[in-house]
Amino acid sequence: MSEPVSVLERLKAMVPAVSVGVMAADMMNLGSEVALLEKAGVRILHFDVMDGCFCPMLTAGPQLIKAVKTSMLKDVHLMINDPLPKIESYVAAGADMVTVHVEACRHPHRVLQALGQLACPSGQRPLRGIALNPGTPLCAVEPLLGELDMVFLLAVNPGWGGQKFISSAAQRVEKLIEIIHKSGKDVLVGLDGGITKENIADVARMGADIVVTGSAVFEGRKVEENARYMMNALGRGRKH
Repeated sequence: MSEPVSVLERLKAMVPAVSVGVMAADMMNLGSEVALLEKAGVRILHFDVMDGCFCPMLTAGPQLIKAVKTSMLKDVHLMINDPLPKIESYVAAGADMVTVHVEACRHPHRVLQALGQLACPSGQRPLRGIALNPGTPLCAVEPLLGELDMVFLLAVNPGWGGQKFISSAAQRVEKLIEIIHKSGKDVLVGLDGGITKENIADVARMGADIVVTGSAVFEGRKVEENARYMMNALGRGRKH
C-alpha cells in the first residue's frame, strides 16, 4: 500500500494557489458558500483568527474551524498573542496549516517546534508558517527557516478586511524569495491582505506561492465566479 500524500506535497502540487479568507463569507450561509468555493476549484480555505489584543478585532476560534466540513486544506492564521498554549486546540480542530506571527511569540522557535510534534486528525503533521507584519524586517525570519514550511508576508496591517494593499510588499516578496533561495531551504512564500480583482495580476507577477484573498471573492455574493477569476488571474500571471 502506498504512503498517503503529505499535506506539504498536496500544497506544493497546488501552487500558485489562492487561499480564500472565510471570514469574509456570509456566516448565515457559510455551508453553501464553502460548497461554491469547492465547486469553483478552490483548494485552500483561510481562517483569520484574531483575539482583539494582537490586532483590533475579534473573530472565531477552534469551534468554527472544526465545524466547517470541507475537502479543502484548512489554512489557519493565528493573529493572537502568545499562541503556544493554544496551537494544540487549533490542530485538533482540523488545521492543516498553522501560521503564527513572529511579533506575537516570545519564543518563536518553541512554538514552531511544538507544532512539529502535533498531528492533525488525519494523523499528519500540520504545516508550520510564520507571518510578518508590513513593518517587521525580513531578517526576523532568517533564524527560523529551518523550522518552517512557509512564510506569509502581510500587505496590510492585521485587523479589518478591505484594507488597501501596501505597495512595499512587492519588494518584500522579492527579497524574501532571495533570502530563502540563499538559505537552501525549501520554504513556500505567501502574501496576504489587500488583494483584489484590480491588483491580482500584479500580485501574481511578484512570485508568491500562496495568495490569500477574502473580500474580493465574496464581493456581490458572486462566490464561484469571483473565485475562478482570482485563481485564473494568479495562474496566468505566474506564467509570464
